[in-house]
Amino acid sequence: MKKIIAILALLVTLTSCSELTKLIQESGNQHTGLTETQIISGLKEALSVGVSNSVVNLSKTNGFFNDNMIKILLPEEAQPIVDFLAYIPQGQKLIDDVVLRLNRAAESAVTEAKPIFVNSIRSMTFSDARNILFGGDVNAATNYLNKTTYSQLNQLFMPKVSAVLDKPLVSNISTNAAWENLTKAYNTVANSGIGQLKGMKPITSDLDQYVTEKTLDALFKKVAAEEKKIRENPAARISEILKKVFGQLDK
Repeated sequence: MKKIIAILALLVTLTSCSELTKLIQESGNQHTGLTETQIISGLKEALSVGVSNSVVNLSKTNGFFNDNMIKILLPEEAQPIVDFLAYIPQGQKLIDDVVLRLNRAAESAVTEAKPIFVNSIRSMTFSDARNILFGGDVNAATNYLNKTTYSQLNQLFMPKVSAVLDKPLVSNISTNAAWENLTKAYNTVANSGIGQLKGMKPITSDLDQYVTEKTLDALFKKVAAEEKKIRENPAARISEILKKVFGQLDK
């Protein structure tokens, strides 16, 4: 008899715990006025909108080149070469052509981003979505995408960047070849006794990796701007689900 009572008591306890958990979950949803499905749908749509806008704008001709906030210049360590070339005939034109090609490479590579982003967005869990929406980090959605896609995007962008930089630029010499010739000549001097006395430092940047990293930096910067717009500007919430989910942040 005692065993039967103990078993019944245990069942009641377990049932009570289950009901309590359910009540807690329902209480959380009532607090936000949203269901789990709505939260996930809203976040996924917000990310999809932000990603689409960013990729479309960056992949346009001059999407990078005409935007001074993200325009890719030669590596900072190459400034001595840039300064020198500016004083020789056609030197500035060569610099301008190389910079243009760097940005064309970025514009070409960024078109590959959307499928990777879409896959990450589809994999988002309710916990991810809730933390992004209510966690207090204004860049939470962008940080989620950065964490889940950066490595894949880096691997995907690199070949596209290399392909553009390997195309002939002037006199049948590619951007990468011109960069290698310039840095090799400069490094020969920098590594010499005279160069060391003058404090010259060798240039070690890999142009393909440099442009790839700059492209990724710009992409996530634009996604962050789109996220901020949706979080802060009701007019940017272009669907009912976005208005409902992100409207919670206005309260």
